[in-house]
Amino acid sequence: MRTPNELYAALLAAYGPPRWWSDDPYIVMLEAVLVQNTAWSSVRRTSDALGGLRTPQAIAGMSDDELASRIRSCGFAARKARTIRALTAWYAAYGYEQRAVQAAEQRRLRDELLALPGVGAETADVILVYAFYKPSFILDAYTRRWLTRLGFDADDDGRRLFFESGLPRDAALYGRFHWLILDHCIARCRKTPCCAGCSFAGECKAPNRNV
Repeated sequence: MRTPNELYAALLAAYGPPRWWSDDPYIVMLEAVLVQNTAWSSVRRTSDALGGLRTPQAIAGMSDDELASRIRSCGFAARKARTIRALTAWYAAYGYEQRAVQAAEQRRLRDELLALPGVGAETADVILVYAFYKPSFILDAYTRRWLTRLGFDADDDGRRLFFESGLPRDAALYGRFHWLILDHCIARCRKTPCCAGCSFAGECKAPNRNV
């Protein structure tokens, strides 16, 4: 099994410099909820349609029903509307200030986020990394699938330890790594893998690999 640094280097060589989610912390929070169980293309359309309403002040002024009607194309609209409103209220406690959140201790922030309805570990970590630059490695279904196929069979605590003990505690690095894994799993490491040209084909243990 390669080290985290070696895995990152291989992904970077294959896919090039990854994008960042957004420079606007609230857009990160909003889209981190919208993307739950939804294709990224639907999230982009919905987010773009919201346009200037993608501010905490605008969302705070909406009812759950109004917000749900605006995000319906992302699915689970009523549930996601409640989560977005709860997340917006959480952000209001920090004065809608990115720096105020960044000044708080990471464990406390993660616990606060996990206490909100509809916010699980993946969503909380996405928000911590991409919105507030807190180093909490993001574990999602893509990362689990990829690691399992590379022969790394562990629970989420073991997966997180693998990355966080082998990399600098750098939120920017964690965010870039996560996006590269996303790129790889969309392009190659799908449920039915597309193995031709894969940088990891020689070590992949997927039972349905097609090389």
